Amino acid sequence: MNGPMTAAQAMVAATARLRAAGVADPARDARVLLAHAARIEASRVTLIAPEDLAPDIAERYEQLVSLRAIRVPVSHLIGERAFYGRQFKVSGDVLDPRPETETLIEAALAQSFNRVLDLGVGSGCILVTLLAERPQATGVGIDLSEAACLQASANAVFHRVEPRADIRQSDWFEAVEGQFDLIVSNPPYIALEEMDGLSEEVRRHEPRMALTDEADGLEAYRRISADAARFLAPGGRLLVEIGPTQGHDVAALFSQHGLSDVRVVPDLDGRDRVVCAKLV
Repeated sequence: MNGPMTAAQAMVAATARLRAAGVADPARDARVLLAHAARIEASRVTLIAPEDLAPDIAERYEQLVSLRAIRVPVSHLIGERAFYGRQFKVSGDVLDPRPETETLIEAALAQSFNRVLDLGVGSGCILVTLLAERPQATGVGIDLSEAACLQASANAVFHRVEPRADIRQSDWFEAVEGQFDLIVSNPPYIALEEMDGLSEEVRRHEPRMALTDEADGLEAYRRISADAARFLAPGGRLLVEIGPTQGHDVAALFSQHGLSDVRVVPDLDGRDRVVCAKLV
């Protein structure tokens, strides 16, 4: 991308470079990064396609494409990721919000709740979304990572739910008080032996502690299922995201610890994605 180029030429060059680097969707990424460099909406990129890139935009674009070529996630480069119709600020301190997690949101919203606890709040995408969708609700979000707590707090402010969101640093239930009619979690569920199979974007740029328990991928569910009943109000629900092969094991853990109405909910691809249970 040396010398004057139109926006269209720059995108073509960037797409080829990203494709050569093994990026999964190089044309989309080239377009999104150009929009970010030019500080315009991605939908407006076609309007500037015939125009020469200003030197400052070309320089920013070059930097962004260079970082994407070494597999820095697009969300980290532009600082946000879409989730359930909202934009969430993200960084390398938290997991990127993922479309599969919207299955958990849909299951949570299927019944009413007034007080929600999010275990492992991360970016805050789950807690903030639930509070935004249910204006009468209040919630607590906990995370062992102080940086994640700060990120979740920022997203709560950004989406104007901060008066109803209490973000705390905690090792699971350690700093939690009271009872909740909904507990949700997307815990680290990647088994240690599966880590090498993750994409470079995930393995190198997302927080390891949010990905794996350094064991069989079920440790978080053991901790959650052992203590959840103490923090659930009568009739309260527990919903957790799982890996697609973990439904049977997590459901069994919930049943063993006295929870009822245990069921596994698939995502839009038909893979097991959420385990739901209730305290009767």
